[in-house]
Amino acid sequence: MAAAELSETAHTELLDRCEEQFAQLEKLQNEIILSEPDLCENPQEQAVNRLIATEAELKQWLTMEPKLLAENSEILLQAGKEEMLKLCSELEMIVLCYEAKRDKLKETKELEEKWLDEKKQMLVTATHHVDRLQKEKEKLPEHSVLQDTKIKIQKMKVYQERLMECLGDILEKHVPLPQSETNKKKKNNPQEMNEDLISLNEILELLMNKVLNTPHDPYVTIDSTFWPPYIEMLLRYGIAIRHQENNFKIRLEPFY
Repeated sequence: MAAAELSETAHTELLDRCEEQFAQLEKLQNEIILSEPDLCENPQEQAVNRLIATEAELKQWLTMEPKLLAENSEILLQAGKEEMLKLCSELEMIVLCYEAKRDKLKETKELEEKWLDEKKQMLVTATHHVDRLQKEKEKLPEHSVLQDTKIKIQKMKVYQERLMECLGDILEKHVPLPQSETNKKKKNNPQEMNEDLISLNEILELLMNKVLNTPHDPYVTIDSTFWPPYIEMLLRYGIAIRHQENNFKIRLEPFY
């Protein structure tokens, strides 16, 4: 409290009041010092006594009526003024914090509104595009659409046949069927080669057709027309896989 703002009478009264409080504090301190030797040596009992004394003091303070800081209205006015100034300062800090938070929320709101406008524009553009496609579809005659579909299917079939022919030529050139031994016998393999063996191209066609025609049962049973080295090559290079329960069945590896 600024003493320069008080009159001489109020200043003197305030000093007297402070001296009284200091004297009371000194008296209480002396009483505490004098009572220390009387404390019991048991720490637990000492703690219980302190707790009882604190509770009694608390009850006494609750029953006491609050007293004025001073009788002089000038002192009370100055103390209230300082308290109000302190409270105003704290409220100003709170206002500044809430204003900063409000500005941040305003900025976030503007960003969200901008994002919403962009999404709305995208939705309008997509809707116009769908409407345009729908109108173009309605203008096209059904016969024309059917003809275009048939032409595309035919082109795909021709392309597939060309691919199969190219695959057959490559396999025939690089992976030919083994030579028959009806006229000539090899020293290391005295048994005659089965002339009913099918080519690697035919094996691949069987596997692919089986997958397309019966996808629920894509396995092909191996018989005497399958040359074992072909089967071993397909299995080793991950083109085909065996059945888990039957080694005489294979299927095309599912390529994803």
